[in-house]
Amino acid sequence: MSELVQIVDSLENKISKLLHKLELLQQANTKLENDLIATRNSYDSNQKIVSEWEEKYNALKLANSMLGSNTNKTEAKLKINTLIRELDHCIAQLAE
Repeated sequence: MSELVQIVDSLENKISKLLHKLELLQQANTKLENDLIATRNSYDSNQKIVSEWEEKYNALKLANSMLGSNTNKTEAKLKINTLIRELDHCIAQLAE
């Protein structure tokens, strides 16, 4: 009978240790999930900033080419043609 009590005590001890490890792992998992959310939010914010700067850069390139810069003259002409086509399309839709 004494041997059975020792086995039960040993099992209780092991279960207690496993439950403690489970709790620690759950806490670590929660921390990692929070870190992941924060990192994703930061990434999204940075992507938005990069997108805004790319738009500003493209607008600046277009403005420079319209001011007479020869480097992007072809690109400016293409952009103007695209804008004219879009305007024509809008006018056609309004006429319908």
